[in-house]
Parts: sequence; structure tokens; C-alpha cells
Amino acid sequence: MIMHAGEILQRRGLLTPQQLEQSRNGDPQSVVDNAVTLGYVSARDALSAIADEVGLEFRDLRTSEIDLSALEGFPQKLIYRHSMFPIGWDDGALLVATADPFDLYPLDEACATTGKTVVPVVAERNEISRLVKKHLGVGSETVEGLVAAAGDEEVELLEGIETDGSELSEMAQEASVVRLVNEILIEAVDSRASDIHIESQSDGLVIRYRIDGILHPQPVPPEINRFQAAIISRLKIMARLNIAEKRLPQDGRIKLRVHGREVDIRLSVIPMIHGEGLVMRVLDKSSMVFDLQGLGMSKEIYDRFSKLIKLPHGIVLVTGPTGSGKTTTLYSSLLEIRSPENKIITTEDPVEYQLDGINQIQVHSKIGLTFAASLRSILRHDPDIVLVGEIRDLETA
Repeated sequence: MIMHAGEILQRRGLLTPQQLEQSRNGDPQSVVDNAVTLGYVSARDALSAIADEVGLEFRDLRTSEIDLSALEGFPQKLIYRHSMFPIGWDDGALLVATADPFDLYPLDEACATTGKTVVPVVAERNEISRLVKKHLGVGSETVEGLVAAAGDEEVELLEGIETDGSELSEMAQEASVVRLVNEILIEAVDSRASDIHIESQSDGLVIRYRIDGILHPQPVPPEINRFQAAIISRLKIMARLNIAEKRLPQDGRIKLRVHGREVDIRLSVIPMIHGEGLVMRVLDKSSMVFDLQGLGMSKEIYDRFSKLIKLPHGIVLVTGPTGSGKTTTLYSSLLEIRSPENKIITTEDPVEYQLDGINQIQVHSKIGLTFAASLRSILRHDPDIVLVGEIRDLETA
């Protein structure tokens, strides 16, 4: 927004002169955005006041009905570049939600491109972004090559990628693919997804997130299909897998920082008839709380289970399908019985979360450190409690 937007807010009593001056210290074209970021005013109050001042309608997109026919023929580059979205019609005129009513160029271009009279309505930028993701699909902005440069910094790879010079050069030339993968990961973490499914099917690429135990298909732009191999190759590189091997299953791990939060991803790739299928288990360390009482057990079951894990001898088996909460139950149990008087050792593949006061071993089957081998060594370390992540063979059992 241009400078006089901030002056409108001052005139309306929403900003003091000092707050307006501080809001101008950033990008002068984003005074209102700066004021919102600094907490001086809410986006809703600011945009509502500006809309009223310039004689436009302020529209709450959370409660507004969207007529998707308005999208037909509307240039998507304007949606991505100028934070605008066509939302319906008014007596033949095209209603376009915009977060910047002072930027007349995209409105004029929309009018020229569609051949329709364009009527702007003012709406919050984050609500416009929500509509873009909902109706145009995850990664749609990157597919069009129109994502802001700051988007690259949303995800930081915590472990370096070891590739040869040609691969690094190729990756640098495919910055749009990097942004596209980052967008998929960010959306999954923001949605609190436990798993990301990327599947190659006969009619193209399918992306699904498992949220609260249920798989939810994600809308994706049709153009994403031509990036199918590049997306999977990028993820395999991040997990340090062999991108040339497409005949055998591969497993890997990715460590990321998303929005300042550390996230571990367990990645599995398997070959299928229409291409490689990929599943990622998302482990958001910042959101995990291991509390045995908070697992939802009834009081009777909790009391019985708590007594069982505190017995001096015996074995407790925790079984269940993927995503049923086995790891959460086991870790919560260890923290329940952890004490300076007990030595606790675990052998896991992988170590999903690091627990203070507990000795954890990462299995490395390729070098011979299997569950069975680590278990033999653990018994020589005088443990009081041993956790075995998986019983994969007779020797471990």
C-alpha cells in the first residue's frame, strides 16, 4: 500500500503519529502491513477503515460465498503477484477481492483481460491466500513461478546435502522445484498432518495429508504433473537417497526447520506401476507432549497399565497399525518410570524423539548394528529397563 494508507489510519484514530512513523521504517509501500505486524492495529480494522475512506466495500471472506465461475478466464498471474482473488458477480460486474485497493494496475489489467467491468472489494491478505490454496491447490503459486523470494526461507534443511557438482548445479537451476517442495512441507506442518502421501497415478500426481487419522486429498494445479519426477527426486536428494535407483524401495530421513520449529521426516519410497510412490511421516518435535495420563485411557486402564510398567520384572508389548500411537505410548511410559535410580536404554530405528535422561541407540542395519546386535550389547551395560523399537526377527524376539 502507498503512503497515504497509513495517514488514513492516523486520521481514523487507529494509529498515533509515533506509530505511523515507526510503521514507515520498513517498506514504505507496506505501511499498513508493517503496522499490523507491529501489533498497532488489526488487519481487519485497518482494511475496513481504508475501504470506508475510499468508498469501497470491506468483505469478510470467511463468511462470504465464493462463486467459482468468476475464476474462469481470470489471469492467475494477477492472483499471485497482487494478492487478489475473483469472488463473484454483481449485475454483470466482476467482484475482485484485493488487499491493496490503491494498486490500480492489476485491476485495470483484469478488466482488459476479462473484458468485464471489475469492481474491487477490500479483504484481508491472509484470507485471500487461504482462498488461493483452497481453490487453486497447494503449491499453485510456485507452479506458476510467481512465489515471493522470501518463500525460500520458510524451510531450512538442517543436515547438508552431499551431491556431486553436476547435481548441485542442476538443483540451483531448479529453484522453482525447491520452492514447490517447501510449499508442500509447509502446508503439511501447518495442517498438523502426521503423514504426507505423494502418489503417481495414471491421471497424474496425487498429494494427500493424513490429519487426525484420516487421509485428505489436497487440491493441486494440473500443471504440477510435469514436475512429478522433479518433486520426488528433490525429496530423495534431501533424504540422501539414490535418485537414480527407481526399481527398489528406499528409506531415508530429512531434518528441517519450518517456521523456526524443528521437524523430522521419515521418508519411504517404493516403485509402483505409474512411477514412484512416496510417504513421509512428519514428526513435529515442538508439538509433541509425552504424558501417559493424557493419552485418553480410562482411569481403570491407566491405573492397571501404570502398575504394569512399574513392576521389577516382565515384558510389555505395545502393538498397533501405523499412526495408532505406539511411539507416543512407549515414550510416555518411559518418562513415567524414568528416575535417577533406573538406567534406561532404548534401541530404535529411527530415534524419533530425544528424551533427557534416557540412553538411546540408533539402529544402522547397513553396518551390522541391528536390533539383535544392539540388544546383545545393551545387556552388558547393566540396564534396568530396555525398550526395543521393533521385533523384526526371531533373534530379537
